[in-house]
Amino acid sequence: MEPVEGAKGESSQQLTMASPWILLEKDVFNPQNERLLEIIHVWKTGKKRKNSILCVVVAACRPIQLFLEKVKKADRGDQYKMTDRWPLKDLKLVDGKNVNQECLEFELQFDKVYKWTAVSADEKKAFIRCLWKLNRRYLSSSIAFVSIPSCMLEGKQSLQEVGNASAETGDQAEHSAYQEMTPKETADMLKLMEEYEPIVNNSMAFAEKLSKDLQVLDEANLQAIISSEKQVTLLMGSIDKALAEVAKVEETLQVYDELLGSVKQQMDHIQQGNSLLHQIDSNHEKLMSEIVFLTSNLDLSKKHRQVLSRGDLSSPSKVKACIAAAEALSSCMNVQIQPGYRKLQAIAEQLIMFETLKQNFENSFISHITSIFELQGNGQVPARMQQASELISSTHGPYHDDLLPYTPLMAWLKNANPILFHDLPKVYAWNLSRLYEREIKAFFELARMLLLGRTKECFPEGLDKQVACGSRQHPRFCLADSREGEEDEPDRGNVVKMLEQVLRELQPLCIAEQRFIEQFFMLSQDAAAQEWLGLPATSKGGKDVAFPEKSHWPKTKTELEEQPTQLLSEIFSSLEPELRGFIDTCNKVQQFSCLQVLVTLNDYMFEMQGSSAATSSSFLNVVLSNILLLAKNNFNKCICVLCKEIEEAKVPSKAKGGILPFVSRFEEFVNFSEDVFRWAQQRGELDKAHTKLVGSVFSSINSLASANLKVNTDMVMMENFHHIHCFLYQKKIQCLENKRREAKQRYHEHLERYVTKYLGQPLEKLNHFFEGVKARVALGVKEEEVSFQLAYSKQELRKVIEKYPGKEVKRALDTLYRKIHKYLSPEENLLPVVWRAMEQEFIRQYQEFENLIQRCYPESGITMDFTVEDLLNYFISVTQSSM
Repeated sequence: MEPVEGAKGESSQQLTMASPWILLEKDVFNPQNERLLEIIHVWKTGKKRKNSILCVVVAACRPIQLFLEKVKKADRGDQYKMTDRWPLKDLKLVDGKNVNQECLEFELQFDKVYKWTAVSADEKKAFIRCLWKLNRRYLSSSIAFVSIPSCMLEGKQSLQEVGNASAETGDQAEHSAYQEMTPKETADMLKLMEEYEPIVNNSMAFAEKLSKDLQVLDEANLQAIISSEKQVTLLMGSIDKALAEVAKVEETLQVYDELLGSVKQQMDHIQQGNSLLHQIDSNHEKLMSEIVFLTSNLDLSKKHRQVLSRGDLSSPSKVKACIAAAEALSSCMNVQIQPGYRKLQAIAEQLIMFETLKQNFENSFISHITSIFELQGNGQVPARMQQASELISSTHGPYHDDLLPYTPLMAWLKNANPILFHDLPKVYAWNLSRLYEREIKAFFELARMLLLGRTKECFPEGLDKQVACGSRQHPRFCLADSREGEEDEPDRGNVVKMLEQVLRELQPLCIAEQRFIEQFFMLSQDAAAQEWLGLPATSKGGKDVAFPEKSHWPKTKTELEEQPTQLLSEIFSSLEPELRGFIDTCNKVQQFSCLQVLVTLNDYMFEMQGSSAATSSSFLNVVLSNILLLAKNNFNKCICVLCKEIEEAKVPSKAKGGILPFVSRFEEFVNFSEDVFRWAQQRGELDKAHTKLVGSVFSSINSLASANLKVNTDMVMMENFHHIHCFLYQKKIQCLENKRREAKQRYHEHLERYVTKYLGQPLEKLNHFFEGVKARVALGVKEEEVSFQLAYSKQELRKVIEKYPGKEVKRALDTLYRKIHKYLSPEENLLPVVWRAMEQEFIRQYQEFENLIQRCYPESGITMDFTVEDLLNYFISVTQSSM
């Protein structure tokens, strides 16, 4: 069983060793088109053990090339990587280190000596034997092998190994004498025993029988041997002859091998020469292709050089020639060449010439384009703007047309020298801002003249006396005189029309300028993307001019929008201040013009957002947003001033009542604002203003309770709250519905207080008497015992009743009616309402007095001199007599 187990171990070892072989072929040599011949696991002798693999490989090319490669495992994973490589033809010596005994060390000598230690002796023998065979067959025995047994090289065993092998064979033969019978032998044995079954029982007879049979067989074998001796002799002779013939063939083959060895060596030299010639041809082709590439791509025509040297941009044809030359120069300078080529004298001189031409043309172009910027900046305001009777803005289309042909050169300069290009937009903005400043100033002066032209004859002193809503100073207006001069105010729609016209004229001006600078200075996202991708930039004439050099991709869309906006803010630096000044002028045209300005700006912004102009002019959006914020601040300031005036308003003590001046002013503001905001897109600011103003109005009306007025305070508050309620009910303003209901409630409260206060005057003493009776009852005096009080006895009641006969009551009511009629405002027409309330309250008091007489003075027979019907007749008579 032991030999079987050894065989299994050897098989598993072979599988284990085959695994690195397969991995090496798969990961290292198959990708390099190489074939693995032998491997050996080694480490460097005398150093820390770090295993590596030496591999003998052959390249799959002609002539055959042999290499010794050192392979290591990668740091991570099971993959291998090659670390060293030596051609096997450079190997000079293989040293086995010891001839007599087994040694794992060996040396390989190339240009230097490499000392290795093998993992196993078998791998060392197989590796050295492989090198010896390759040396004899392909390297003409150029490698010397020292300290290596010849039997190892020829694959034969030494005498000791043969002796050991014979001993092992003898042991095995001795051990095999007692081997177990095979099944066939067992079957034959059983068959023999069955045949001689009767004799088997007698062992002696059976043994004798077998002995006789064996003798017969021995005799037959001996005769056969004697008879075949001649044949054996003939066979041995034939074998000797065959061996002699084999020796002759081997000698012949040895001669042929020697002859073919020299021929093979010559063929190898010829093949190596052919490979060198092929490599020379390949290098020549590559060199020619590189020379053709350099000469064709780094060659700038004489015409282009002359154009760039002169830098003449005085005519359209010369501009086109400069564009073509700049394109050719850019193509030459952007050619990707290897760093080593730049050291060649011809290429270095060519690149220096390109750089010189580029710098000269950059200076010429910048000087030319800057002079155009300065010429445009020194332009004068068109005469048609100064003499026009209609508001017309200037147009810069001709200026833009003069510059647009230079757009391809601007793109070239941006790619060639971004630092110089970065300053050009600033130069353009500084020059053009001077021209725009003069034009914008003339434009707004004309707008002011057209706005105020209708009012100059009516207001020879100008607008200083008008209320400047939203201006820096807010003079107090007199509420009593606030309606004066309304007939002299200009047409309300004039402010709206003029402001809308100003905005309509400014929009195309800003949009045209923004589109121009985005195209000319490549500030838009489309232009930047086109430039970055290297796409052709289209010139005015329709010719595509390509610039292969790519600039850096723009950062974000927001930054791309900020660049033209910032540049336009420098160009139109005077636009926002002039527009603010014009807004202030509009605010001064009439008292509440700030509302018209706010609505106009707000609606215009909504209109812009819904159109393509919103994306076309981000700068104008910013300016108008700032102006809209200014208009909202002016509106809020106007509301604050108005609220302050309402809250600080003082009604003269001699005033006869009626609708207060600040209530009329509030009504005037609401009417005007509702008319202005009728078609507005938003009215949130107005609703806040209405709420704030009506709160101030209510607060001022409530403060009248502490005022020392000549007339009744409740009457004044009743009239004003009634007026506010009716006005808000008519306007139906949603945000003021709560205030309308509050005004109605306050009106009824003050009406009741006014009626109650004045009802005591016709029956004053009678009213005081019964008030005392109710006070006694409230203090706990029984009703039937009140008459026993001295001050409230029956005699005192009769004296008080006698003072108010029917005629006296009628006369008192007549006096009261005239007094109410005198102080109530005729505009509100509240006299019938108040007199009706007086009548109802008087009858209620009469019935209350009668009830107290019956409860506190029962069976006294005391009654008043008039009845309810008499009172109704008195009121009717007083009303009819006053009509």
